[in-house]
Amino acid sequence: MRKIRVRLKEKSYDILIGSGLFQKSGRLLKGLGLGRDAVVITNRRLLNLYGKRLSGILKKSGFTVNFQIVPDSEKAKSSKIVESVLNRIAAYDKYRTIFLVALGGGVVGDLTGFVASIYKRGVPYVQIPTTLLAQVDSSIGGKTAIDLPVAKNLAGAFYQPRIVISDVSLLKSLPRRQLKSAMAEIIKYGVIKDKKLFEYLEKNYPRILNGDEKALEHIISRSSEIKAGVVAKDEFDNKGLRAILNYGHTAGHAVEAASAYSGRYDHGESVAVGMAISAEMAVRLKMLRRKDGLRIVSMIKRCGLPVRVKGLNFSKLYDSLGHDKKFIRGKNRFVLPVGIGRVKIVEDVPKRVIKEVITQHLV
Repeated sequence: MRKIRVRLKEKSYDILIGSGLFQKSGRLLKGLGLGRDAVVITNRRLLNLYGKRLSGILKKSGFTVNFQIVPDSEKAKSSKIVESVLNRIAAYDKYRTIFLVALGGGVVGDLTGFVASIYKRGVPYVQIPTTLLAQVDSSIGGKTAIDLPVAKNLAGAFYQPRIVISDVSLLKSLPRRQLKSAMAEIIKYGVIKDKKLFEYLEKNYPRILNGDEKALEHIISRSSEIKAGVVAKDEFDNKGLRAILNYGHTAGHAVEAASAYSGRYDHGESVAVGMAISAEMAVRLKMLRRKDGLRIVSMIKRCGLPVRVKGLNFSKLYDSLGHDKKFIRGKNRFVLPVGIGRVKIVEDVPKRVIKEVITQHLV
């Protein structure tokens, strides 16, 4: 087992990474002083896969267990679902000391964290991410949110989990599309901060996509280390340091919004397109060598991820881009690569460049 500490003073917590940690989760949670009653938020598929097992594990450690089921899609991150979950928890929460458990991917984690942050003005929650995407990214850092119709993640809060338990063996149940999708975030970490990680991906992506646990543990650990380090320096994203984690996400979120969160392009696939768009912007602005831009795009393609989108309307995509919450003072704001392992935050990219690059990435 590998342990990574997210250092946030009194809100510090551990990320645990290894195989078989799910079976130990009751013991791992017992010493955290969370409460006695676990409310597990998950979806129907994961309840069928892991619900009975998790219930037994937690009860053996002295917890009571209640499951709350949410839809298995981005549509779960809505105000309607939040209200429903809050009402169900409130009805259950009588003479109890509850804490929440996010059992699932990024959608479940975002929703659970947001609900935890607002129920009774904050109750403890823990993350047990079941997807590679969640294990390397969304379960770490305390960004919780739900979507609004005009754009993704517009309503949210910073609220840290008490622990993240990343069991590599849970990834065996992942559909191949989700495994490939997660590679977008891992490529992101290589581009923004770690050339060696990027080179590791270039050499080992077939092993990762084939579910090699040793390779998976390595990339999850390194990605978690990078994110934990950035979050520790800029927890609330107000120093400009955490913004580098948004590489590929500005255009990526616009792709998701423009497709009405239909699932045509999931989060990782959308970020992959966003990274390709940002790399091309950097090349056109003469910030990135063409060969490095091609290297990034090649890595994305080799992982089976898209670099262009089909069937999306330019106006919808461009309009969604304008709603991005990372834009400040009326100016656009992009994270652009200046090399493998280095990025720069650039404001006020010429609209002509943005429009031309987006058009280039529509099919």
